[in-house]
Amino acid sequence: MKNTPLELKLCDLHTHSTFSDGTLTPEELICEAKRVGLAAIALTDHNTVAGLDEFLSAGERHGVEAVPGIELSTEWEGHELHVIGLYIKNENYEKLAALVKEMQLRKEKAYRDCIDSLKRAGYHIEDYDSISAKCQGQANRAHIAKALAEGGYVASPKEAFANLISPKGEHYRTPKYLDSAETISCLKSIGALAILAHPYLSLSDEDVARFLPLAKAAGLDAMETVYSRYDEKTTALAKQRAEQNGILESGGSDFHGPLKPDVALGSGCGNLVIPYEILENLKKCLK
Repeated sequence: MKNTPLELKLCDLHTHSTFSDGTLTPEELICEAKRVGLAAIALTDHNTVAGLDEFLSAGERHGVEAVPGIELSTEWEGHELHVIGLYIKNENYEKLAALVKEMQLRKEKAYRDCIDSLKRAGYHIEDYDSISAKCQGQANRAHIAKALAEGGYVASPKEAFANLISPKGEHYRTPKYLDSAETISCLKSIGALAILAHPYLSLSDEDVARFLPLAKAAGLDAMETVYSRYDEKTTALAKQRAEQNGILESGGSDFHGPLKPDVALGSGCGNLVIPYEILENLKKCLK
């Protein structure tokens, strides 16, 4: 982890477990957070809250502040945007499950079609059901990328993402996602925090400038300004946009474990420092 003053408490508000496309269980995530010295960590699995009970229990046992979250796949003007919900309450698990159920069915069809396309092109990988059987959550593009790597068709899952199953590739199939603004409103209606995840991965600065006022009107609390894949220029730009729109900052590594070996918990690609103060400021938005 990057050298920081001993008195500086750190956190990581964007991570994944085996319940989506991560490679550590929720308890292993907590243990890793304790090992690297994080004061708090959020579990934000893709479109599922299935790992949160284990995560919260592990946090209590190991003395790490565990923040229950989710990362929802949404869409705005044809752009895929991810919205993180933090402080998801147990009594709202079913409501969130209902929100994503139809989307998960649409995603499953897209992934089945992707695999069928790959098979027709001569890539001999397992079918969707076989891949899905190995997952604790819903199989997704990361699992297809892993299958391609294990089959020797690419050197790594990262290569598969960049080529064979890239959104610009012939085998990619686009699922229909939730509406971004409606998703933000839904999270706020259940008392959760709504945070825009890594917007500069999918939007230009001009698009970010157009989207943020709409998102703020829907209830957006914050956006990630500190993120593993951001350089100093992007971080500064994100901070400026957040301030201009009167929303708070958030930050996270987007840690997945060995699936993305260049991203470490808490420190990202070695450039990440997320002060606990960021989480303290977010907590003030809770009702």
